Amino acid sequence: MAGGWFLVVLVALSAGGLLPLSKQDPEDESCLTNLKNSLIDPTNSLRNWTKTTFASPCNGFTSYLQGATCNNGRIYKLSLPNLSLSGTISPFLANCSNLQTLDLSSNQITGTIPPDLQSLVNLAVLNLSSNRLAGPIPPQLAYCAYLNVIDLHNNELTGPIPQQLGLLVRLSSFDVSNNRLSGPVPVLLANRSGNAPRFNASSFEGNRDVYGYPLPPLKSKGLSVMAIVGIGLGSGLLSLVLSFTAVCIWLRVTEQGMTGEEGKIAQLMPDY
Repeated sequence: MAGGWFLVVLVALSAGGLLPLSKQDPEDESCLTNLKNSLIDPTNSLRNWTKTTFASPCNGFTSYLQGATCNNGRIYKLSLPNLSLSGTISPFLANCSNLQTLDLSSNQITGTIPPDLQSLVNLAVLNLSSNRLAGPIPPQLAYCAYLNVIDLHNNELTGPIPQQLGLLVRLSSFDVSNNRLSGPVPVLLANRSGNAPRFNASSFEGNRDVYGYPLPPLKSKGLSVMAIVGIGLGSGLLSLVLSFTAVCIWLRVTEQGMTGEEGKIAQLMPDY
């Protein structure tokens, strides 16, 4: 009987929030603290991102943080789009090892994409679009085997699109359009399924130096061989016409001069 009462009291305390439903993870605290320190929040949207809250950000499935979602006491989703955030992305985000969704889109975040994100082995959605991120796309993202979505469009990323990303078999949405990327479209990201590519041209367009299927052929930056030959022939023909015209004018002038001289000589000749 006493054991039954103890169980009832324990359940009541847990339901009332007097006892934690799960143990907090110190790695989540480090992840959140460093992310807050790396970001600039001009609108104070993250006002409840404080040291006290970081120490216990979750109570079971309840989150005490703006933009965070919890699952059994762990942070599993961070969604902070369109908050006018600037600053950089902390590599300590990798400490949120249970994270499944990271959405920092439509802000003004600069810097690079940390290769450390490879440690987020449960990550399914990565949306860093419409920021000011520069540098390369880390090929280490291929270690996040559960990735379904990679959205990096409208940034200032440079370098090639990593071939390794084509190995992400769960990837169903991929967008790196409108960056400064270069090189070929990875074959495994553009391979055909029936008559359609895995990802169509809209996933890659807006990168001046990216080429290959499914993008249309690049426009030649120089003159084609036929154009060069045409220009050469045209120039040669023009030169020939001008030279011929000049010779004709010279002959005409010379002829007129000789005619005048003959007239003068005729006047000097005696009559017989």
